[in-house]
Amino acid sequence: FAFALAGCATNDPNVGTAHTKRGAVSGGTVGAIAGGIIGHQSGRGLQGAAIGAGTGAAAGGLMGSARDEEEARYRQQQSR
Repeated sequence: FAFALAGCATNDPNVGTAHTKRGAVSGGTVGAIAGGIIGHQSGRGLQGAAIGAGTGAAAGGLMGSARDEEEARYRQQQSR
């Protein structure tokens, strides 16, 4: 899980990570809830929650990272 989110990080010091972190946390939370509900229907609620949390955190982190990079580009354009 941590390795999947590490791929969302950037080495550029001008890019913040607030959206990446927020996206990973909220995606993981929503994914765990959805996965738990879906998994419960097949008798495997805990496994569904774990899979949903990992998938949601990765997706949320990727989307947040894209937004962080977009904001960094915008700030860079404004500073010219």
